[in-house]
Amino acid sequence: MDVERKRFQRMFPNLAQELESGECGTKINSMRSDHTTGEKAVSSRFTAYTPDVIDFLRRCDKVEQAEEIICYLEKRREISPEYAKKLRKQLKEKGVRSFGAKKEDDYYLKQDGFLSQKTKNGFSPKPDNQV
Repeated sequence: MDVERKRFQRMFPNLAQELESGECGTKINSMRSDHTTGEKAVSSRFTAYTPDVIDFLRRCDKVEQAEEIICYLEKRREISPEYAKKLRKQLKEKGVRSFGAKKEDDYYLKQDGFLSQKTKNGFSPKPDNQV
């Protein structure tokens, strides 16, 4: 066992130092004995959610970007030629915002409460009562 420890220390000196110091660790503030309660506490609004063509179009700033998305999805046969034609018509006549308000970066994280509306690039944890 001592040989394995020395080998580990040679291979991972910083990790070995952390483990031996006893200063590393993770606090566990609570525990759920019932997994269904835990699952309900975790937001599942967008779990297994697959964005559709409208979700992609709502991220566009320009008509050209929207047209590129429509072409791409039509080429991959993720949308039918008929649906692509309807989308192009709406895009031409009413513009890119006719598909809905722009979905900014981190839209789904903000909607699920994992990212503060005020914070642009950092995660803000949920309050303790929402764990």
